[in-house]
Amino acid sequence: WPSIFSGLEIIANHTTLSHRDTGGSASLFDLLISLGSGHEAKLVLADVGAELDYYPGTMTLISGKVLQHSIGPWGKGERLVIA
Repeated sequence: WPSIFSGLEIIANHTTLSHRDTGGSASLFDLLISLGSGHEAKLVLADVGAELDYYPGTMTLISGKVLQHSIGPWGKGERLVIA
């Protein structure tokens, strides 16, 4: 299907180590969508000292090339992310 995004990644039940994205442009945003059931994941933006709730149904736009970001262990439930 047509998309404005250059790539699509689906992550299921995995933590994501702290990183910056290598692709894309610093002036563009990445859409992250948290799905699943019963999890209490946190989106950590180390550069700005933020730890944000990343519950199922959460959508966020960040510049992944600029901001260092990670998802640590979330305890219970199933987690699926479309990035």
